[in-house]
Amino acid sequence: MSVAFLLLLLAAPPAFAARLGEFLPRLQPIEIFPGADRIGPPQGEPPIAAAYAAGQLLGYVWLNTDVTDATGYSGKPIHMLVAADTAGVIRGIRLVDHKEPIVLIGIPERRIVEALNKLVGTAMAPIARGEIRPPQPDIVSGATVTVLVMADSVARSAVRLLRAGRLGAGPAATADGGTPAAATLLPGPGEIRDWDSLLGDGSVRRLHLTIEEVNEAFGRSGNQAAANTPEPGDPDETFIDLYAALVSVPAIGRSLLGDTGYQALTARLSAGQQAILVAGEGVYSFKGSGYVRGGIFDRIELIQDGRPLRFRDRDHTRLGDIEADGAPRLPEIALFTVPLEFGLDPTQPWQLQLLVQRAIGARDKAFLSFELGYRLPERYLSQPAAAPAAAQTAPPPGAGPEAAAEDPLEEPLWQRIWRAKTWDVGITAVALMILTGIFFFQDHLVRRPALYRWVRRGFLIWTLVWLGWYANAQLSVVNVITFTSALVTGFSWDYFLTAPLIFLLWCGVAAALVFWGRGVFCGWLCPFGALQELLANLAQRLKVPQITPPWGLHERLWPIKYVVFLGLFGVSLHSVALAEQLAEVEPFKTAIILKFVREWPFVLYAVALLAAGLFIERFFCRYLCPLGAALAIPGRMRTFEWLKRWPECGSPCQRCARECPVQSIHPEGNINPNECIYCMHCQELYRAEDRCPHNIQRRLKREKQIALSAVPLPGVGKGPPKISITRTGKTEAANSAPAPGP
Repeated sequence: MSVAFLLLLLAAPPAFAARLGEFLPRLQPIEIFPGADRIGPPQGEPPIAAAYAAGQLLGYVWLNTDVTDATGYSGKPIHMLVAADTAGVIRGIRLVDHKEPIVLIGIPERRIVEALNKLVGTAMAPIARGEIRPPQPDIVSGATVTVLVMADSVARSAVRLLRAGRLGAGPAATADGGTPAAATLLPGPGEIRDWDSLLGDGSVRRLHLTIEEVNEAFGRSGNQAAANTPEPGDPDETFIDLYAALVSVPAIGRSLLGDTGYQALTARLSAGQQAILVAGEGVYSFKGSGYVRGGIFDRIELIQDGRPLRFRDRDHTRLGDIEADGAPRLPEIALFTVPLEFGLDPTQPWQLQLLVQRAIGARDKAFLSFELGYRLPERYLSQPAAAPAAAQTAPPPGAGPEAAAEDPLEEPLWQRIWRAKTWDVGITAVALMILTGIFFFQDHLVRRPALYRWVRRGFLIWTLVWLGWYANAQLSVVNVITFTSALVTGFSWDYFLTAPLIFLLWCGVAAALVFWGRGVFCGWLCPFGALQELLANLAQRLKVPQITPPWGLHERLWPIKYVVFLGLFGVSLHSVALAEQLAEVEPFKTAIILKFVREWPFVLYAVALLAAGLFIERFFCRYLCPLGAALAIPGRMRTFEWLKRWPECGSPCQRCARECPVQSIHPEGNINPNECIYCMHCQELYRAEDRCPHNIQRRLKREKQIALSAVPLPGVGKGPPKISITRTGKTEAANSAPAPGP
């Protein structure tokens, strides 16, 4: 596995041939473009096909993967036919081919398609011009990455074709055929203005929502649970009154911050860096009650050219008041500096998106977003003459997607996902560092058995609840199969990076294989393994009888998981899709990703394995887990031996072997690293002076030496006779001479 990760660094992204002509004949025209009776042949590069009704051009159809990347969780492209009319409005999306295991078995394909249908009817021309951002699809739990990749691919492919002039709705042009030249900010400090005039011309923009308006929006969202839990209060009461202004513009900044405040701001800003002021009042806070110092503002998001930005604590300065005459006294006023690398263009429109959340259960929440659009008034801009048509630099018709490769809108999806999951990545990274500390200082931990047990069970609970059920970061043999297939057929970094926690865990597991072997993952980071062990601990407390298979039988059952893995690997050489379906031998998807909400045969299988684990601890891990087998193979490469043994271990002492929860210790005393889950129970026994026979003997000898050294010499000392305990357990008075008289 470690070698494979090194090969990853040398791999090159694959090139895919255009396949539009392959998929078009499989559908009737009306199935992809409503009202169409004929679709012409693919033309151009990348190819697009014209759709007609009674000889009239309706629009165009293309295959998303011919235009942009759409690599899903399987590591293979997700192929979709996309249709748009001549105005650039999406008219149809059809999923025609994919290898996504979560969709092949688990989540119905219908739910994925329904989530994507939110894009149908979206005008893509404003998105191509950077005026608005693409709409977000409805997230399907358990298939988040798949849905995001699909929606992103539809939007990117449409924008690229629009900007290349292929769909007939490219960027706006001037009346004389030229393109508008870029505006610039007017020089000079500008005049100081009052609040009403700033609000009147749009220098300060406002978003006002009442409780009734928010409740109605949740009612229209289609989420019945959210609609059934309305915001309490007077319907006309202000839910939020939100204001935003670009205070890096001198006139606006001086008016709202005062001369002193504006000078302090400009001293902090780098050349070309911008800052915005956000203020609000009402029952809903734009900062959020859960915001803490050092964190992220998760209720507001700055968007320009389809690029999102969430502000962090380091970007934030709290203000007490607004200096403009007539400004209301608002309880929340924040000054945000926009990171220079984001590249906010003050002359172009941007949006401040407000995320409104509503609890609909013990753990579930519903979300709606409202946008406050901002465009700098023309009074602050100089408007040069439009550039002539001959000087246009836009990509010519027929240009490939490479022409727009450097456009800001072309930010890779994985970067947006990592930014959106900053907290999840941070929590996982901290947990991995804590686990590394546990392993490096294991000797100190196991000397304190009570602390060791609390640490282990606490970490397993975190692994199951947060890493597994919340974050869905369950590694699988499917990852191994798709990774190996990618090394052979070519792969894209985008696939591996679109699941940040999975990528982070695999990096951690690869490093751990060198130091400790497979036990780091199997014993500490596998959510299903944690579920098995926690249930087994509960069963033992409830006095459920435990079964210890005879060593001979146990040793013969070990190889089953290796046979399962090699079988899956062999099938993947023929068909990765078939291997991914057969990988359902792992109950991970059912028990962890889908949380048992699935067809009854899968649920019954997972429950049966867990029930077996109540009698034979970690039954699935011991005998069936193909991922454990896959990790055991490179785990043999570990360069350190951290598990200590005494010479007496195995001959004659068998205590560790009898108490090992997965029977990974041979009767002769050596530990099988291929089966060890690194639970450290044997190391706790190794250090225990009251349970390990070797340590008990050492302790008795030490106590005997102390006792013998405490016996006084004859004729020495005063007082009553000393009492000692013989080996037979009898007490006797120590001989002592009487004290000499005076």
